[in-house]
Amino acid sequence: MPMFLTAAADGAATNPGGGTMWTSIIMLVVLGVVFYFFIIRPQKKQEKEANALRNSLSVGDEVTTIGGIIGRVINVKDDTFVLETTRDRTRIRFERSALKRIDRKFDAPEATEEAPAEEKKEDKKDA
Repeated sequence: MPMFLTAAADGAATNPGGGTMWTSIIMLVVLGVVFYFFIIRPQKKQEKEANALRNSLSVGDEVTTIGGIIGRVINVKDDTFVLETTRDRTRIRFERSALKRIDRKFDAPEATEEAPAEEKKEDKKDA
């Protein structure tokens, strides 16, 4: 009998295979845990954030769709919303699932650089 076959037979006789079964089970459990933490958990978190974004949609928000269309929300219904896109007031209806991001909320104040200049004018009037 060749040398490598006798060595393999001797190893099988001393280790009847119980250790390899537990090693396989432990490896499967570790693989399952890694799979959960790197794939399933982040995906659930991303879905939760997307649902929160879709539920916070309101009239007047400026949004971008997954198709790249940018516009202002005119109407919001159960699972659809209407965008007004151009100066010609083109209106398009989308499903909420087509929402990519909200660029600007309606109730958010716009930042302008003229505000400090106006404050200076008021200060000069008071003096």
